[in-house]
Amino acid sequence: MLIAGPTASGKSALALALAQDGGGVVINADALQVFANWRILTARPSLAEEEVAPHRLYGHVPGDADYSVGHWLREVAPLLTGPARPIIVGGTGLYLTALTEGLAEIPPTPPEFRSEGESLLAEAGLPALLAALDPETLARIDQQNPARVARAWEVQRTTGRGIADWQDDTPPPLLPLDQTTAICLLPERDWLLSRIERRFDAMLAQGALDEARANLPTWSPKDPSAKAIGARELVAHLKGEITLDAARDNAVIATRQYAKRQMTWFRARMSKWCNFGLPANDP
Repeated sequence: MLIAGPTASGKSALALALAQDGGGVVINADALQVFANWRILTARPSLAEEEVAPHRLYGHVPGDADYSVGHWLREVAPLLTGPARPIIVGGTGLYLTALTEGLAEIPPTPPEFRSEGESLLAEAGLPALLAALDPETLARIDQQNPARVARAWEVQRTTGRGIADWQDDTPPPLLPLDQTTAICLLPERDWLLSRIERRFDAMLAQGALDEARANLPTWSPKDPSAKAIGARELVAHLKGEITLDAARDNAVIATRQYAKRQMTWFRARMSKWCNFGLPANDP
């Protein structure tokens, strides 16, 4: 079973309930919940929840380690045929589409090319990276998403082929969509925005600031785990750069923007999934 949905939509609670009721192992499909150093801010299942049902691929990667969709596919593959029913849940659309549609085997980007792309982005912005991409790639990627644009640029620079061309050579998927039950939660907008705000306040109450303080001695904004929403904001507060209220408000805004991008992805790429809206008056 697959469960997708934007952040704060309740998908993890649904996965846990299904595992508790009918048995199964809950498998993470969220790109940030793999990191060990942010449990609260990435909304990883709590220790108590992990005791209710087996959980896999949560918090097992160091915060400064590279981790890609390719890594995730290799780790999830043996879990698909285990004795327990796999319940794969997460909000990283790329992981889920790679699982059900396949993933092109693109060679890794050399460090010097990645540095070149980062410098170009910092000096000239997204238009400089976009100018190097072929029309088919431009038509497929989210041109407003720096991470997606940078990835496309790196592939072009490394291989001399556009990422769209690589995608057209994609091998068969590990789990074809017609061989599983795939659910996508699509909440009503105002309901989701309210949930996002309440959840971040709950994270603060649960100790998110202490979690940020524990990360402060080794903090680097370049670490893959630094993309956890709220991390930069709370670290900025701990450094005396902004108030806690400002950090909270900025994190809520960033989470809402992320949820909007997720919803756009799900509607565009997951139309064949069983899509469920959540009622506006649901608590």
